[in-house]
Amino acid sequence: MSNPIPAGTLDGKTALVTGSSRGVGADTATFLAAAGANLVINFRNKAPRAEKLAAKLNEDHGTQTLVVGADLTDADSVSSMMGAAKDVFGGLDILVLNASGGMEANMGDDYAMRLNRDAQVGVLEAALPLMAAGSRVVFVTSHQAHFIRTTPTMPEYEAVALSKRAGEDALRERIPSLAERGIELVVVSADMIEGTITATLLNRLNPGAIDQRREQAGKLLNVSEFAAEIAQAAVDPVPENNERICGDVSSFGPIE
Repeated sequence: MSNPIPAGTLDGKTALVTGSSRGVGADTATFLAAAGANLVINFRNKAPRAEKLAAKLNEDHGTQTLVVGADLTDADSVSSMMGAAKDVFGGLDILVLNASGGMEANMGDDYAMRLNRDAQVGVLEAALPLMAAGSRVVFVTSHQAHFIRTTPTMPEYEAVALSKRAGEDALRERIPSLAERGIELVVVSADMIEGTITATLLNRLNPGAIDQRREQAGKLLNVSEFAAEIAQAAVDPVPENNERICGDVSSFGPIE
């Protein structure tokens, strides 16, 4: 799809997108690069894929990139990533908290909460010294997590949904202190996304789950469409409630 942000909008700006070597994160990074931003591309364990994306962004858009492997649940690893970003770019203007998980095997019972709540806050805190007034933080979530307190989700996803909602709540608590620094935060939420690893895993564990959600919602966004919404959230005025809701929510109850 065409870039949702006009070329040149982000000239001279630097964005860090967590989990940006593939999927929604990679497409978000691509849209931001096409708008002129320099990119910090973060990955956990797929360096070749991240390097390939960096080369493409440079070739297609002349983007200056920094590829950094970091385990977001490891404070030292996150600190090292932010140090590298400061050394190369001097600071950050956009922080997209895209990386999440919790359905992986053999990561421990508390992994979802460590990644989707604790690590999100940890990455933000580590990034703050690099972010000046006018910067933007974007937290990426799902309707299944955003509305989890009033609308149950499939059992296979419940732990992830609860942990992502906990992460959203923890970040929202920081909105006043961020505002004092002139930094804005927006939450971007969408239904299940066609073509993502999460959707694939859920369909494997609960056959037909994605088809059922598609039928209920009428349409599910694909990876590129959701990435476009995230990229736009990085530049559009922040709504009064600090959230950008994408797609139909008629089957989800109001937030308590």
